[in-house]
Amino acid sequence: MPVGVVDLDNTSTTRALTRRLDAMQMSHVVAHYPSMSEARRAIQRGEIYGFLYFPKGTTDNLLSSRQPKISYYYTYTSLTAGSMVMKDLKTISTLGSAAVGQAMLQARGFTNEQIQTFLQPIKIDLHQIANPWGSYNSYLSTMLVPGLMMLFIFLITAYSLGAEVKFGTSKDWLAMADNRVVTALVGKFLPHTLIWLALVYFYEWYVFFHLGFPHLGSSWMLLLLGLIQVLASQGFGIFAYGLMPSLRMSMSICSLWAVLSFSMVGSAFPVMGMDGPLQSLSWLFPLRHYFMIYQTCVFNGFPLVEAWFHFAALVAFLLLPWCVIKKIKNAMLTYVYIP
Repeated sequence: MPVGVVDLDNTSTTRALTRRLDAMQMSHVVAHYPSMSEARRAIQRGEIYGFLYFPKGTTDNLLSSRQPKISYYYTYTSLTAGSMVMKDLKTISTLGSAAVGQAMLQARGFTNEQIQTFLQPIKIDLHQIANPWGSYNSYLSTMLVPGLMMLFIFLITAYSLGAEVKFGTSKDWLAMADNRVVTALVGKFLPHTLIWLALVYFYEWYVFFHLGFPHLGSSWMLLLLGLIQVLASQGFGIFAYGLMPSLRMSMSICSLWAVLSFSMVGSAFPVMGMDGPLQSLSWLFPLRHYFMIYQTCVFNGFPLVEAWFHFAALVAFLLLPWCVIKKIKNAMLTYVYIP
């Protein structure tokens, strides 16, 4: 994660602490700022996720045991990035006293290995499972891009049905299928499915194979996840129109449900930390089940049986149109478009 430093003391001790911050696995010092105002504006512009502040006189106060104040600031607008940066900044802030101890031990003639043993008897070697780089892009893009695709599938599916009534072609559409609404729906949305699958599979190839995003699951798991993602999204869009056979209302339902999905998916803020009613509500969003299958079977490489309930939930979204199939047929035969 990119971080910055405001070093008003500019001594060998503060520079050593800055180098230690840059050497940590989760943080990379990308800039030095002359004041806190400049560093704060850099956070607001999204250039860094946090910064460490050394006031003037930090080293003198350390050597004289006057407890200087070393401050660190970080943004929590991104939960994962904020927590990573906070951990490293807090560690560096507590190493100030260790720097004084290091100087005293060096004066007494101890070697660097002996000093390291005194100051840090146990050294932690952190290994992040499945994403050792701590890449926030690997966490974020794999949720936002599929979520946007599902949003467009929702809207275009509902629009495709509403447009038949709007332009007065609904009766002709059903007549071409001998008034069998299931046949009409399959014939209408099969080309849509193929187009969406092509887009989803291109995204998966680009992200996981071209960009090299971490994935422990097999290629077959990616293909299955893309297929159920598209079919479940189309099922929800058809259900939304059948629930409210109005072009405007059905698209409003789809857009509202898709936008709420980004908050309820659990990638930015864990669902287990939400209130009980919100945890229950999260099961009603297809993106939540998609993300759980991706996290379990693709990101961590567990078999599909570990996420079977989420897969069954997406199948349920696919079958939702059966609940409103008669209402859709009635709307196509009798409803008149009202702007």
